[in-house]
Amino acid sequence: MKISKKKIGLFLGPLLFVLIKLFFHPEGLTDAAIGILASTTWIAIWWITEPISIPMTSLLPIVLFPLSGGLSLHETTASYGHQYIFLFLGGFILAIAIEKWNLHKRIALTIIKFVGSDMNRIVLGFMIATAFLSMWISNTATAVMILPVGMAVIAQLNDNPKTIKNENLLFGKMLMLAIAYSASIGGMATLIGTPPNLVLAAVIEKTYKTEITFLQWFMFGFPLSIILLYLCWLYLTRFAFKATQKEFPGGKKEIENQLKKLGPVTYQEKLIFVVFLITALAWITRSFLLVKINPEIDDTIIAVLCALVLFIVPSQKNNEALMTWEDAVSLPWGILILFGGGMALAGGFETSGLATWIGNHLTMLEGTSVLLLLFILITSINFLTEITSNMATTAMLLPVLVSLAVILNVHPYILLVSATLAASCAFMLPVATPPNAVVFGSGYLKIEDMVKKGIWMNIISILIITFFCYYILPLIWNLQELYRFY
Repeated sequence: MKISKKKIGLFLGPLLFVLIKLFFHPEGLTDAAIGILASTTWIAIWWITEPISIPMTSLLPIVLFPLSGGLSLHETTASYGHQYIFLFLGGFILAIAIEKWNLHKRIALTIIKFVGSDMNRIVLGFMIATAFLSMWISNTATAVMILPVGMAVIAQLNDNPKTIKNENLLFGKMLMLAIAYSASIGGMATLIGTPPNLVLAAVIEKTYKTEITFLQWFMFGFPLSIILLYLCWLYLTRFAFKATQKEFPGGKKEIENQLKKLGPVTYQEKLIFVVFLITALAWITRSFLLVKINPEIDDTIIAVLCALVLFIVPSQKNNEALMTWEDAVSLPWGILILFGGGMALAGGFETSGLATWIGNHLTMLEGTSVLLLLFILITSINFLTEITSNMATTAMLLPVLVSLAVILNVHPYILLVSATLAASCAFMLPVATPPNAVVFGSGYLKIEDMVKKGIWMNIISILIITFFCYYILPLIWNLQELYRFY
């Protein structure tokens, strides 16, 4: 009888929790830290094996931390109301509004039409459209939205008698991977683009009482995304797949047909676009312009305010506003709970002293060059997130890296940012990221295709992130010295 991974994890998590609480009492580790360690082990095993859903596992700290003596109930539950959860909430509401009125589809099709109808250019158009949307909308929603457009274009190639035999299958594989990869890459560009970015911002705010602004992250994340997206396009079109047919028969026509189906730009789309632009501009200019008007203004305030506006502005349909509560109930509440669980873990690691204790036991890395250290760290996390949730991974590791930075006397931002970016770059397996799973469901790809093509994208991302975090991050964020931060 074969025992599933879920059943093993279901019993292994609680078992290790009990064993650690009863028998693991090393010198220097307080009872509170042992409680946090035991609880984190249980949570990590359930996050990896998923005997219950990841969001429900993320509620375990509320039960385990107080009962194990790790953290009080008040301190634990406070993490689930962290300000960045509401930043995400506002961003999600804006994304739902964009999707509700089909603005996302019009933006994507317009970008693809603008780029051109050459095969490689169509792939580039899809990648730019997907990455741009993923900067503001969840990468899952972006992939789900772009997928049908991509499949319609592939079908156009399949149905055309001028098409070279099997060329549509090759193009289908290339386009599906392009959509998945660019959804993940685009999310790295902004603070709200992917959950690990906000986990990083929250850990830094909680640990160092320092805020990473939307603009500060954008100045670093956007150029990184652009370069990674361009290299990804070159890799897919020149090396991973070599299409013999350059011109796409009927491709431009198919994009125009889909744009015609949308009809003229609606009043609602115009309003949503205006709110979207105002929100983005407010986030970007807040740190150097809006704070002069009111120093209390914050990215979270901007997000919630713009979300509220969507519930006020009339849509001219059925006497309703652009957004109603019925629309908002489709919010990805699970991600918000997961984020809260991650913040609870970070708080437990810091308050109990567990992160410091772990960091003190990583002295074997002392003397390692920062560049080599980053390469090892980024590579490890990159491949780890092929089988684990990228947000869960960052939530578990960032508090440990805070202490490791002290031991190695390295600027902590270097380690924290490297780990966060690496967690968004899992390209090999369908389970690695939601966009990977979405395109795998199209039927064009086999796991073998994803592994063979994805491993090279993993390697490319590891090298680029290592380079950016070592050479570019200190310049953009004015981290004057990698060492002697403390």
